[in-house]
Amino acid sequence: MADLKMLALDLGASSGRGIIGKFDGNKFTLEEKHRFPSEPVTIAGSFNWDILRIFHEIKQAINQCALSDDRDIVTIGIDTWGVDYGLLDKRGKLLTNPVHYRDTRTVGIQDYAERFMPKKKLYDITGLQFCDYNTVWQLCAELRDNPELAAAADKMLFIPDLLNYFLTGQMQTEYTIASTGALLDANTRDWSEEVIRAFGLPRQWFSRVVQPGTVVGPLLPSLIEELGDIRANVVNVAAHDTASAMVSVPAVKDEDFIFISSGTWSLMGTETATPIITDKSYRYNFTNEGGACGTISFLKNIMGLWIEQESRRQWKREGKVFSFDELSKAAMAAKPCQCIINPDDPAFGVPGNLPKAIREYCQKTGQHVPENEGEIVRAIFDSLALRYKWVVNALDDMKGKRIPFINIVGGGTKEAMLCQLCADACERPVYAGPVEATAIGNIAVQAISIGEIKDLHEAREVVRNSFPVEYYEPKGDKTMWDDAYARFLTLL
Repeated sequence: MADLKMLALDLGASSGRGIIGKFDGNKFTLEEKHRFPSEPVTIAGSFNWDILRIFHEIKQAINQCALSDDRDIVTIGIDTWGVDYGLLDKRGKLLTNPVHYRDTRTVGIQDYAERFMPKKKLYDITGLQFCDYNTVWQLCAELRDNPELAAAADKMLFIPDLLNYFLTGQMQTEYTIASTGALLDANTRDWSEEVIRAFGLPRQWFSRVVQPGTVVGPLLPSLIEELGDIRANVVNVAAHDTASAMVSVPAVKDEDFIFISSGTWSLMGTETATPIITDKSYRYNFTNEGGACGTISFLKNIMGLWIEQESRRQWKREGKVFSFDELSKAAMAAKPCQCIINPDDPAFGVPGNLPKAIREYCQKTGQHVPENEGEIVRAIFDSLALRYKWVVNALDDMKGKRIPFINIVGGGTKEAMLCQLCADACERPVYAGPVEATAIGNIAVQAISIGEIKDLHEAREVVRNSFPVEYYEPKGDKTMWDDAYARFLTLL
């Protein structure tokens, strides 16, 4: 029997890919079909996604399937980052380009939004950690700053739902992506009417919430005519990229594990069957995001490798071009834990000269000021490992037991040094892989949707059969890490 073929459209913060996933009944194989940039653009002072260009590139990926042996794909699934959305008018026309979550319109929005609903009450309903870019607060800013646009809107669709609508003409809201917005009741897993009313949001904006694995529909006839005879159904995968990445964690059924979806962001937490919404989780500011097959991702957002990536871009602007491997080697040669940052400090969350921001932070906090690129990257890696240790301790505290190991998935698994530092700082084994976690999870949910894979546990068994995993044993200097962690805590 020929391999089953599916197309995963995996969109990240800087690039997107069309990936063909093949399933032979035992293993997945992946083949990149199309890669394209998805960089945001600044227009009239607003930081926006060029969503029409992104959709054009999605169409190119589908067209390349139609022009090749992959014309027999059976399903198509889209995953993206969370929280962002597009507004449509009553005719179903997009009103404006979606605003990027790093746009400055939500700076200070949490204080403004308190007048509508206290933060503790919002958390008790939604279980979402507090970030300025949460969708509910973006919509709050929309109503405040752009009332004419809001008045013209009839529907609000998250980015993957918007792209699914462009492909099929069907308006639905996929559960995992909706769960990033602080608009769902975490327990009912549907829109919170109380939150919608409190913030004065038009009820008609919100379409039906559907679970991962449900079919959206076939491509529009006009797209088949434009792109080629592709008879695949578009499927709601776990549309939030973190939820897709979670599907690919190669854990065994009923195992307790900590995960890190490592890339531009580090999303770190554990998987549960029900939300954890307690006074402790509120104080720790942990979030409950929806997962595939009825799961909850109970996690903490950490700034992640964005800090290294943006530092590398700054050095390139200065005429110094380094590969990531070169930066890792330089970091390994630097003295460990001589300077530490809080990676979630707002100073490191915006584009710009982050090496300068790191030096200024170290100077302000009375530490050694890093003198070269290696010392800066070492500070980033050590600080991320210490932040991971903080999250691990918080999870152990909230679960009431020690969770035995950590699974790292995603592109950050290629940073072997950071994986080892994670094991050392957290004092527990690390399993790293697979690298293409989000695309694999996307493909796995497509396979579940058509009955080729039974459930999440079987999907993870297929992942274990298909992709290598690296193992890192803790071996660091415990005294050094304990001292560094004590210093780290003073920075929070």
